[in-house]
Order: sequence, then structure tokens, then C-alpha cells
Amino acid sequence: MKVSRRKFLQGATAGALLGPSLFNHALVRRSLANTIGNKYLVVLFLDGGNDGISTIVPIDDGGATLRQAYDYHRKTGPGGCRIPSGNLLPIGADPNTGANLGLHPSLQGIHDLHTQKSAVAFLQGCGYPDYSLSHDEARSIWENANPTGAATSGGWVGRHLADCYEPTDVPAVAVDWSLPGDFRNAGTSVLTIKRLEWFGFPYDWYDGSDYAAKRAAFDAIHAEAGASAMEDFAYIGNSGASTLISSEAYPQLHDLYETDRPSWNAQYSALDSSMARDFREIAKMIYGVDQGVPDVNARYFQCRNGGYDTHSGQGDDDPNGRLSSLHAEVGDALSVFYEDLEDMGVIDDTTILVWSEFSRRIQQNGNGTDHGSQGPMLLIGGNVKGGIYGNHPNINAGALNGDGNTPYSQAALDPFRSTDFRDVYGSILKQWTGMSHGDVLTLMPLDVGPADDYWTVENFDMDLFLP
Repeated sequence: MKVSRRKFLQGATAGALLGPSLFNHALVRRSLANTIGNKYLVVLFLDGGNDGISTIVPIDDGGATLRQAYDYHRKTGPGGCRIPSGNLLPIGADPNTGANLGLHPSLQGIHDLHTQKSAVAFLQGCGYPDYSLSHDEARSIWENANPTGAATSGGWVGRHLADCYEPTDVPAVAVDWSLPGDFRNAGTSVLTIKRLEWFGFPYDWYDGSDYAAKRAAFDAIHAEAGASAMEDFAYIGNSGASTLISSEAYPQLHDLYETDRPSWNAQYSALDSSMARDFREIAKMIYGVDQGVPDVNARYFQCRNGGYDTHSGQGDDDPNGRLSSLHAEVGDALSVFYEDLEDMGVIDDTTILVWSEFSRRIQQNGNGTDHGSQGPMLLIGGNVKGGIYGNHPNINAGALNGDGNTPYSQAALDPFRSTDFRDVYGSILKQWTGMSHGDVLTLMPLDVGPADDYWTVENFDMDLFLP
């Protein structure tokens, strides 16, 4: 019988488990295997609304008119956003129309992972009912996995972390300046570390002679709070103690990686992009976990790349264009990151999820595109079952709604049926992190409404992973 990590820790004595050796305890490691175990989940957010229609593009019509519709709406010439069929990187056929699909030519790194390693799942038409065109609202919906507006506690990953880990744990790190919404929770600790070499306990710079005394005082205060019968005090005490330990354990991963993996460090440096630097920070932490560095136990990571709000100057496939530059930055960094983890021997234990808060509409507004609805998600990893999932959105003029966007549909007989993003999240939580089907459904309750228009039947068994 499985014993969840939370139930095990609740049933164990605090004195036996708390402290720096927590994760070396055999029973704790056994309970950990009932959640994500020795695997990793990396979440990449494309901030601003990535143009999915210029990410996965019809090369031809197949048995429908997708390419004709694309050419009708997207312009050529100065300011045009149309990408010629011959310049696209083929990835396979749309399951619905049979149209051949291709990636934006600047996504060569991702295309290589697809063709050489079959490591990319292209998830088309991902969205939710009654979509929002507001960046903040749409971002919150994706982060919380809740389009209904009902109150939720934390993000979709955060609720999972709170269910499976304790305040004494540090299971997740965001490579950012602030805590991302999808990792937000009130049950366990999440670090935000932009660069490991800058990370540390915030002692003042006036006089270092009293650092030991300050550390001892902080540790004693939080240990006392952690032992409190009051839940809020205990949470603050335990999470504070964990943060102190982490502030001393994580910075050393910078030097460890640069010393042990200089050639890979140089490959990230050669890309000279913020995306490459962020992925390198995650690689340093995964390497630290893999090498058994004490008190380094993160299994969930998040980073983001901004700049996708391409109302103007979006560009077509010109390498110097705005969207081309963004795609190249992400594709090239993901390729090096994948191969780095492959060289470490952990790529089969790693899944990378890529999402954006919405796509862009098919029509141009001049030399850019406005806020859209359904768009693609990507799932990348050594154990990911590569291929094309879901249907390309119906971009024919007659199918667009009053906003000029593709409508969401869950109608069983709709050939352009949408992929609800919560089915993707749920499949990851169930199949990758080890949550039960029922627990996932509790974390993301179904919608209430007409079955054709709302998410009333879940599918957490999307065939996204190899056996």
C-alpha cells in the first residue's frame, strides 16, 4: 500500500526527521518515490502571449483549407507575418485535417529534438472556455488551472506541492525574481533564485564578525516557532529554517557545475541569452541533486521568457525579426539544456512543459497580431512520447468568433475539438508526478455547464509518456 509523503511525515516524530539530514532518511526517500520520486518537472512560461499560429503552421491544406486560410489572413511584404511553406520545419500531419504542419524556422533546436530524438509532444489547440484577452487574468487562469473564477489556494503545481510536501521541504525553485503563480502555495517552501552565485542569507554588510551569532539567533527563533502548536507559527518557523539551510547549500552548486562541467557551461555562455542563463541555473541544481549534495532536493523548476506581446513588429521568418529572435532564443537554449541533462544521464527523468497565456489571432493588425485564444503547448523530455496531439485550431474566416479568434469546443463530434489545458496538466500530475486520478480531479474540479462548451469530462490519461 502506498503511503503518501505527507501522511508519512505527519505520522513520524519531528525529532527524528527535522534537520539537514531529512532527505537522507530511508523512509522519507521511500515516501518520496510515491510522488515524483527521482524525476524532475521543468515549467517554461512564454510571457506575453506567444503566437501559436506562427509556431506550428500549416504547410499545406491536407483534406481541408488550413493553409489557404493562413495565407488569406497573414500578409507578405514589409510588416507581413506570413511564413512561406517552404521555409517551415516539418513535424508531421494534423490529426484532424491531414494537413502537413511545420515549426517556425527559428525553432531549429526544438525541431532537432523532434527529428533526432522523438522527444517533443506538440499539443495543439490548448485553451479553456470563455477565454480572457487580459494578460493578467489569462495568466492567472493558466497558473491556477481555474477559468471559473472560483477561489483556489495556490497554483496548479503549488497545490500539488502542498499536498505532497511539508514546510520543512524545499521541493521547488523558480529561476526568477519573484514567486510564479503556478508554484504559489501555503504548504511547503519554494525558493526564488535568479542566479545561484548571488544567492545567500541576507546578512547586513556592516560587520561580518557577528554572522555566526545572527545565524544562531535566526535558527533558534525559527526552531521554536516550528515546534509551536499554532499552525501558522509552525509553518513560518519550519519554512524559515529550511530557507536558512538552503541559503547555505544552494550557492555551492554554481562552483560545482563550473568545475565539473566546463564544456557545457561554455555552451550556455556561447548562446549569450537570458534563456540560456536561466536553463543553466536549473542544470546546476539538477546536477547538484544528482550528485547528492546535502540539502539540495528540488525536483520542480520554473523559468520564463518575456517579450511575446507582439502587437507590432512581429515579423515573419526573418532571423532578425522579433518573434524569430524569441523563438531562436528558446529553441537553442532548450536544445543545449536537453543535451546537458542527457549527458548527465537524467534526461529520461525530466519533463519540460512550455506554455503561454494565450495565442494570437490569425488576422494581422498591421505589422503584428492581437490577443488570441487557443494555442500550442510543448512537452519535451527523454520519456516523452513525441508526436502531434490535438487539432490545429480552425482558422477559416467563417469559423472565427466576434473577436476574430478560434472558439473553444469540447463537442465530441467537432473535428476541431479543443484540447483543454487542464487535461495536459492532469496527465502530467497523474502520470509524471504520481498523483492519483481522484487527487488530481480534486485539485482541478470540472466545470459546470453544457458539455459541448465546457470541460465537464476529464482526460488525465493522454498518451504523452513512454511506458
